[in-house]
Amino acid sequence: MSTTTRNTNSILFDLIALTKPRVNFLIIFTAIVGMLLAQDYNLDYQLMFYASIGIYLAASAAAVINHIVDQKIDAIMDRTKSRPLIKGNVTTNHAIYFSLFISALSIYILFEYVNTITTMLTLFSIIVYSIIYSVYLKNLTSQNIVIGGIAGAMPPLLGWTAVTNGVSELPLLLFLIIFLWTPPHFWALAVYKQEDYSKANVPMLPVTHGADFTRLHIFLYSILLFCITLFPYLLNLVSYIYLISALILGGKFIYDSYDLYLTKNKRKAFELFKYSISYLALLFAALLADHYILML
Repeated sequence: MSTTTRNTNSILFDLIALTKPRVNFLIIFTAIVGMLLAQDYNLDYQLMFYASIGIYLAASAAAVINHIVDQKIDAIMDRTKSRPLIKGNVTTNHAIYFSLFISALSIYILFEYVNTITTMLTLFSIIVYSIIYSVYLKNLTSQNIVIGGIAGAMPPLLGWTAVTNGVSELPLLLFLIIFLWTPPHFWALAVYKQEDYSKANVPMLPVTHGADFTRLHIFLYSILLFCITLFPYLLNLVSYIYLISALILGGKFIYDSYDLYLTKNKRKAFELFKYSISYLALLFAALLADHYILML
């Protein structure tokens, strides 16, 4: 393999790394669940393909912009100082061009092949995450992740609107579930990496209000999240299959959050952070199983 080929492959790999592909996997999964919940067995595969690509590219663009904005912070924090922009593997200009290109491509695909409402909601999500959150809120308030979580909660709603060209109770509840899941998810990581955030002067909740205050709010949010996850069943939008899953998964989330609150063990904060990812994926998988088993 020539040096030019290796360099090209390395740049492509670094550009992909800027899009946070592991994070985007969960994003696109919840979006696809939203699409599937809006349909029966007669799936519109072409529409789902275009919608998935458009939503994935939008999330990727927002992630790249976040990398660009966070360079000074990332250079200080141990968790992020090996990112491509910090190591100089990708220039800031190249990252900007890349983010603009995939943003424009996302909006074009959604507008041309999906529908207007999904296009506008996706554009709104990009603006909230990459500008309102990344540029302003992240360094302004300890509630940064709460408000910024609006963008992260959009995917199932986008998936639903892509198929139906409208909004109803279930996708709004899914939006609310992810919105309430986001703070305890990120605050658990912030407790584990408190020194890192403090060193970079990022006003995450443990930095501004202390770890004890944050652990308490993680626990309180886990209870609120548990309650909201029951609403799809209470409103007769799902069946007992989802209900049982929500009770088990949510019960563990509350138990682990309370355990973290009592023990004040940083390792348990990281374990809760990891479980929260599995929790959301399994909860949405349960929604999908519930949806299709009911149609048998």
